[in-house]
Amino acid sequence: MPRPDHTRALHAALLTAARGLPVIPLSRTKLPAIRSPHRDEPRTSDCRGACGRPGHGVYDASTDPARIRALFAAAPWATGYGIACGRAPRHLIGLDLDVKHGADGVAALTALAAAHGFAVPDTVTVLTPSGGRHLWLTAPTQVPNSASRLAPGIDVRGEGGYVVGPGSRTVAGRYLLAPGTADHPLAPAPSELLLLAAPPPPVAPPRDASAPRHPAEKRAAALVRFVLDSHEGERNGRLFWAACRAYDAGLGEALAPALVTAAVHTGLSEREAAATVASAARPRSGHDLTRPER
Repeated sequence: MPRPDHTRALHAALLTAARGLPVIPLSRTKLPAIRSPHRDEPRTSDCRGACGRPGHGVYDASTDPARIRALFAAAPWATGYGIACGRAPRHLIGLDLDVKHGADGVAALTALAAAHGFAVPDTVTVLTPSGGRHLWLTAPTQVPNSASRLAPGIDVRGEGGYVVGPGSRTVAGRYLLAPGTADHPLAPAPSELLLLAAPPPPVAPPRDASAPRHPAEKRAAALVRFVLDSHEGERNGRLFWAACRAYDAGLGEALAPALVTAAVHTGLSEREAAATVASAARPRSGHDLTRPER
């Protein structure tokens, strides 16, 4: 017999999907509830659902009620749901405002709005168990994920990311709609905020693009390209390998920002990418170890 938390999460997920927002079931840890069907394969899979089986995280997200019910039936332990961000046509952005570990994302967003001359719009708002909140906004195009890049306590959930939906229960507690916001339309993100959330500019090319490139410059460009070409499930490993090679070649300090930027373009958060590159700077044993993606 279905558990009450599972039933409530499914019901809430169906209501959210009816607003045109694709959803997936989540476990109590806020991770996708269905494990990858490729987990026992000898090599990392780049499959994003083309195999037809569930278990591809945010790529399973759907607005189809029958599909959603099937996903929840495959994960009877699910007690929550995630809402995929960045999907056309709405390109949902989830502003995750934390109020813990010394940060106050709510106050930081208010200060950011005052400094850059925009108003925080009224929109659907979700209260988190830690006392923070999620603001749902739309955008005309995709926005990348980032962690504390706008300000301490403000994380952006965009392309390839998801936010925990209201009605979910996690190990930390329940996510609830803020009173009076349930019927709000999804507000467009202010243009000033979109500019702040845009990807960092790419690494500048050499001044004379026609001149022969120094071998170290070619090596640096190849390492950045190696990171940019990575897919979900291998991003941390490729980033760590590239960072190790950069530090081995004496390019680590100079190349680290470009490697982090490249990793953010692939979908990693800025915080996780920076931590991976920093770990490569530490002394290593005889073989390289990679950190699994979270």
